[in-house]
Amino acid sequence: MKISYYPGCTLKLKAKNLELAALASLQALGIDVEEMDRWNCCGAVYSLTDDDLIHHIGPVRNLVRAKERGADKLVTLCSMCYNTLARANQLMKTDTVKRDTINRFMDDEIDYFGEVEVIHYLTLLEEQVGWDKIKEKVTAPLTDLKVAPYYGCTLQRPQDVGIEPMGSFRLMTGLLEAIGATVVPFNSADKCCGSYQVINAPAGDNDAAANVINAAASAGIEALATSCPLCEYNLGKQQDQFMAKGKITANVPTFYFTQLLAMALGVNPEVCHFELNDMKAVQLLEAKKFQVAA
Repeated sequence: MKISYYPGCTLKLKAKNLELAALASLQALGIDVEEMDRWNCCGAVYSLTDDDLIHHIGPVRNLVRAKERGADKLVTLCSMCYNTLARANQLMKTDTVKRDTINRFMDDEIDYFGEVEVIHYLTLLEEQVGWDKIKEKVTAPLTDLKVAPYYGCTLQRPQDVGIEPMGSFRLMTGLLEAIGATVVPFNSADKCCGSYQVINAPAGDNDAAANVINAAASAGIEALATSCPLCEYNLGKQQDQFMAKGKITANVPTFYFTQLLAMALGVNPEVCHFELNDMKAVQLLEAKKFQVAA
């Protein structure tokens, strides 16, 4: 089985702490993936306009690249990239008319019929390693760290491409428990963080994100784990502004789940780039006596 890896745009720039920790963790776990060459932006969001087929060219072209490389699976990290690629793949599998039109648009590429399976990194870990083997590989368990999985909008919606059913957080919970964290459920794990509304709203005015943070704090959660760069920004980077405007009463630092995994596996902490997280995230780890610098 050959697995292609799609990084997406943000992971090469603002969210390299998501990607580098993930790749180092795969190496530590003995999983081989190969980054696609000639990949392009997935489009970030899946167009819901029925006749807007041109916006599906971007994600489908990435699927074509994976097929050209002989890959059976295409794995990605970013929640929004996963959602866009998986939904485009579903379209190419099930809608013969639109598939024909899209294939004709891409007259320089081979035809694509949905042959490549799009999977999220969490699914890859469960299928290729399993939580018990990951637990065996842990050298620095996250003991005494109360973490909640935060899935946001795009990991479970829509149902036919979600990594697991709505209301279930089994995958990230299984991983967090395997690396020694205490998983604390809360009622906003699948609520929207405000998404791109942040573009038009002044800093600290995102009520959706503030509501998630307040719900986590009320549940006794010390940190949120996510796989979405936009969620990490909305939840993790604006807490000082939320606090200043009285929208939250307590900070709940946000991490990429891959950073927590890499730390537990004993990966060089420099790879995790905790300096890209909010300073309170670093302070939490230091208070818990976890190593955040080489």
